[in-house]
Amino acid sequence: MMDIMKKAAPERGLFVPGSSLFARPVSLKRDKFVINDGAQSIQLRGGPYQFDELELLIKTEKNIISFTTETDSAREWALADGCIEDLDDIIFKLTSRSVKKIFGDLSSPLLMGVVNATPDSFHDGGKYLDVNSAISRAHSLIAAGADIIDIGGESSKPGAVPVTAKEEIERVIPVIKEVVGFGVPISIDTKKPSVMEAAIIAGASIVNDITALSGDPRSIGLLKELGVPVILMHMQGSPVDMQNKPYYEFAPLDIFEYLHHRIMICLDAGISKSNLIVDPGIGFGKNLDHNIAILHRLSLFHGLGVPIAIGISRKSFIAALSEGEISEQRLPGSLAMAIWAYNQAVQILRVHDVAETKQALKIYKAIVDDDL
Repeated sequence: MMDIMKKAAPERGLFVPGSSLFARPVSLKRDKFVINDGAQSIQLRGGPYQFDELELLIKTEKNIISFTTETDSAREWALADGCIEDLDDIIFKLTSRSVKKIFGDLSSPLLMGVVNATPDSFHDGGKYLDVNSAISRAHSLIAAGADIIDIGGESSKPGAVPVTAKEEIERVIPVIKEVVGFGVPISIDTKKPSVMEAAIIAGASIVNDITALSGDPRSIGLLKELGVPVILMHMQGSPVDMQNKPYYEFAPLDIFEYLHHRIMICLDAGISKSNLIVDPGIGFGKNLDHNIAILHRLSLFHGLGVPIAIGISRKSFIAALSEGEISEQRLPGSLAMAIWAYNQAVQILRVHDVAETKQALKIYKAIVDDDL
């Protein structure tokens, strides 16, 4: 694991040959709260957030150096240190607008309601294994305000036993065929190309893959052919072994590099960038420290130039930070995380509790947006 050296201000000579540059917007503010005090405010990806400061992280062979400064000062430093092209590329990705697909403008986080048609998911396994109960669950989530319904037929909790594509299809396709008539986009949560294809034919319009399309070599070609949005999630290992001593030099940067690599593979294969979304994969091959580090620097992933999705609902790291509560008792922590993600301008929140999350965000936004 790499040490982080924090600098109070930019210094010449920090970016040496072999270094990698990363940057994240800090102190994100909604448009109406931006005060022009001489610093140049930059709009984040065409949405309602602006920033005028960046945390720059320089990764060398031995350590990571970080400092926070205004964007203009950051560019002056980068020009002097020979990495202005790297920084300008990051700023371009932070500011480039997303193409409006089925998601609208993504100016406020979309709520992706979870329907687990499985017997063994960590929170609600077995509750919606029956087709009718899964359909009813989807209907209630939509009534509560879900923008997307994410349907999965295979658990990905730590230690979960894999199921065959045939079994997964039998669990999800009857549900998708009924839920598609409810008028809300459906995401299929799977890593198997045959399940992806069957789900899209049945009416799903988004693929959510915990392997970032690396689980099967046929997946990338299929997604190019299908032409639908795909969520590329990071996972170290597989659900069977992912929690067996996961290791990172520095989790946020390692995961950023991995997702960047997967994006480039998708683009090289002909998948449109407007169809790509990333998810850092909280809890998937990460320990508590890794999860906290990722969440602390969540805005870093805007530098990938695509929307961010995140699943933090009811997960065990909430219990680890609190009093060891079981998943049924982790709603308050889930809502706290949803508000944190909102403040980091995350575009898609994957949640079990749509009504509660929607209310929490609505109340929070009403207070912080009140300029009386």
